[in-house]
Amino acid sequence: MTAETATWVKRRIIPEQKGKYLIAGKDFVDDADMERALSDTRPPDAARVRDILAKSASIQTLSPAEAVALMNVADPALVAEMEAAALAVKTKVYDNRIVTFAPLYLSTRCVNDCAYCGLRRGNRNILRGVLSQDEVRGETEALAGTIGHKRLIAAFGEHPESGVDYIVESLATIYGVRVKIRRGYGSIRRVNVNAAPMSVEELRRLHEAGLGTYQVFQETYHRATYAAVHPAGTVKADYAWRLYSMHRAMEAGIDDVGIGALFGLYNWKFEVLGLLYHAIELERAFGIGPHTISFPRMEPAQDTPLAESPPHRVGDADFRRAITVLRLAVPYTGMILTARESAETRDALMGLGITQTDASSRVGLGAYSDGSTAQRPERQQFVLGDTRSLDELIGSFARRGLITSFCTAGYRCGRTGKCIMDLLRTGAEGKFCKLNAVITYREWLDDFASDETKEAGEKVIQKEIDEIRTTNPKAFEAFMKNYERTAQGERDLYF
Repeated sequence: MTAETATWVKRRIIPEQKGKYLIAGKDFVDDADMERALSDTRPPDAARVRDILAKSASIQTLSPAEAVALMNVADPALVAEMEAAALAVKTKVYDNRIVTFAPLYLSTRCVNDCAYCGLRRGNRNILRGVLSQDEVRGETEALAGTIGHKRLIAAFGEHPESGVDYIVESLATIYGVRVKIRRGYGSIRRVNVNAAPMSVEELRRLHEAGLGTYQVFQETYHRATYAAVHPAGTVKADYAWRLYSMHRAMEAGIDDVGIGALFGLYNWKFEVLGLLYHAIELERAFGIGPHTISFPRMEPAQDTPLAESPPHRVGDADFRRAITVLRLAVPYTGMILTARESAETRDALMGLGITQTDASSRVGLGAYSDGSTAQRPERQQFVLGDTRSLDELIGSFARRGLITSFCTAGYRCGRTGKCIMDLLRTGAEGKFCKLNAVITYREWLDDFASDETKEAGEKVIQKEIDEIRTTNPKAFEAFMKNYERTAQGERDLYF
């Protein structure tokens, strides 16, 4: 590490911006309280489970005790009821749609040395770099012009070369790309950012630059594990600085935030509770819970033994339960399942209330514009489990009756933060989203779909139009006007 980088590291954490959110000097994660709650492993009776499911169905956040009860259900029939309830909650809030996006890695330099991460600074066998703005433009052109994505999650390592100045410049580059497609021009309409914790002042700059959702994952909420995998003396070793990232983002005006935990570092039940505690704290402090929750499982990474043998490996059955409980416990939130998982696993878990997933994903620098779909572990943070293309995934969804939404209207119409949370809790947002999902789906089918995917998608379109005619007759005429204009070649129409 150069002297200049070491100086940058020392200035990253601003103590007063961390301590101001503490209550009586303590943060909101009480390890002992969580462990006590989890020590009760008795299966709840059916009546209690159904009471909890009814609360979730009314789009109310569950208590930690209620989440623990759901994690302890052993009766297969009750488990089936829970899973059906999870899907019903998702459908009530988000309707019959899945949002897709792509991860875009812009830098692989990092000052941290996290034991589970292929990009940790101590890994000498990873290719390092930071994309130039021309390279960012090339990656974006491939994503928006060849694949057909409308949303990205831009990922940045924590390093002075990819600090806030670079992120702001990169957002402008991405949003500025317009690339010729079958009909009109392709572009990225929403850029979410997965980056290191920042100060309030830096976050204000991201907000002004058009940031979508700001993602920071705690990785693990268990303090001893957090300390073990994040070496002392690194920026990431500061548990509380990371824990209050979302508080600073809210203060800076960013009202769409995404939280997550890396499953495999500690007991999965503890991490589920940690995510729920985080959601409850954001609701308490700001009246707004997380816009999304992610729950990546640890996957193999180049020369990273901990990732090859996770200390608390989460099996498929437990992972399925974790997703079910999170959907029921935080019923309004978006839930992201990523291409870390295999195609078979993702297909099996989609019916539990997932709302977002990635496709055509590549997690190496320059991996989209070089045209190769081959994985190269020496330039990736981890190895992907599902490398299906966006077209393949959308075709698979269509054959299951699911519509893929490329809508970004809510964010551009001001339906963010508390506004969207209120709409989600009442189910009203789903009505807007259904209209816009169909219109953007029409766009994508005409602009990018293979013949096979388009054939399957047309059946979904007709089913959705019939539902709109029946369930939302007041909006139907205006909807059909926008739909027909879209079919004729106009683009980016929305409600």
